Amino acid sequence: MSDSELTTASSPTETQQKQPTMESQTEQPQDLQNEVHQEPTKLNSTSLTFRIWPPSQRTRDAVISRLIETLTTPSVLSKRYGSLPSDEASSASRTIEQEAFSVAEAASSAEDDGIEILQVYSKEISKRMLDAVKSRLNAAAAAVDGNENGVGVAAGSTEDDVSTAEAEA
Repeated sequence: MSDSELTTASSPTETQQKQPTMESQTEQPQDLQNEVHQEPTKLNSTSLTFRIWPPSQRTRDAVISRLIETLTTPSVLSKRYGSLPSDEASSASRTIEQEAFSVAEAASSAEDDGIEILQVYSKEISKRMLDAVKSRLNAAAAAVDGNENGVGVAAGSTEDDVSTAEAEA
């Protein structure tokens, strides 16, 4: 036999050996494809519980920090109602968050999925924050009125508070 005959003779054998390999390669993606289709079924069969209410203490602390930042830094809110000193903002923020949490907790029930309760909590925080800055503005305005009538400026009021109250009045 010549070399070319050996090559020709061995080619069908090589082709036969490679065919099963190719078949196994084509089967592998199908197997992987089947596994991919089976995995979501496995995930769906397990029950995952994601609870949004009640928020963790870490989340509640983050809300308080954000409230303090909102009440003390320049913003649309501070332009209209004035900003609070840090110590006052800190105590007001803790009170706002605690009261909002209590209201939302009282409104929750076992059937709620948590999203509605979280909305109540968020709305209560917004409402109470606005009430806090408005009441402070009203107190500053009352101090200005009292000052015009010969009564001194309310304790804890600053010149900025008084001028803001005057501008709003």
